[in-house]
Amino acid sequence: MNEKPYLTSKDVAKKLRVSTVTVRQWAQKGMLSADITPGGHRRFSHHEVQRFAQSHNITLLRSDNRFRILIVDDNSDMARCLREMLLAISSNIDVETAGDGFEAGRLVSDFSPHVVMLDLKMPGMDGFEVCRLLKSKSETRSIRIIAMTGFPTSGTVKRIQDLGAEMCLSKPFTQEEMLGAVGLIEQAIACSN
Repeated sequence: MNEKPYLTSKDVAKKLRVSTVTVRQWAQKGMLSADITPGGHRRFSHHEVQRFAQSHNITLLRSDNRFRILIVDDNSDMARCLREMLLAISSNIDVETAGDGFEAGRLVSDFSPHVVMLDLKMPGMDGFEVCRLLKSKSETRSIRIIAMTGFPTSGTVKRIQDLGAEMCLSKPFTQEEMLGAVGLIEQAIACSN
């Protein structure tokens, strides 16, 4: 069953774990944007609710079975391209992007990804450290990590796999390689038919 394209005040209250009165107050104050139906009811976009939750450090309650992928890459063009490819495969996929390891840490907590596509060479906290941290904590250990690098060596690949990554894709890689690594090749075949 497909998720409806909007959320009611009751839906938002449930996701944010507050009362519907609180949601209405936030909307009236302009803190949480909503569209008004001809009947006077508020309708909230999923994106707006996610934005609001992130800006107020609120973890959304997840009641869906959507496949969540986090792309961590300091190259914003690469991250955007991967995001668009993944979203084109299925309407049952959510994709978020992070530009560095620190942002990735916050998003892992808020977004609860099933898979992290992780660039190894980033300023600040590199992919090796992100992988080590994720695999060292019981609450994030089960997240699948697919490493990506433009500078593959046998030592680099061995090091990231020893830290817990499933594999390391060499940039540039094909769409089929990426989808196979993430586990979405069947959905891609279904979309093309």
